[in-house]
Amino acid sequence: MKNKLVDLNNHLFAQLERLGDEDLKGDALASEIERSRAITGVAKQLVQIGQLALDAEKFKQEHSATPVTNLPEMLESK
Repeated sequence: MKNKLVDLNNHLFAQLERLGDEDLKGDALASEIERSRAITGVAKQLVQIGQLALDAEKFKQEHSATPVTNLPEMLESK
């Protein structure tokens, strides 16, 4: 899997830096704010999917005779 939650974190911080640019004014600032709203919406969905994957792994470990040691790929930090 190419994208991990750590990548999402990097994108969110990059967007925060763009929003913090004090040179942004008027239409450019409005566009960046709208872009931030879109990114935030997608990020929330990705975090919810990650939580669901983690919950599923926890369920498998709690109800399996053989312990599972791997996290879902999207949750890996490397």
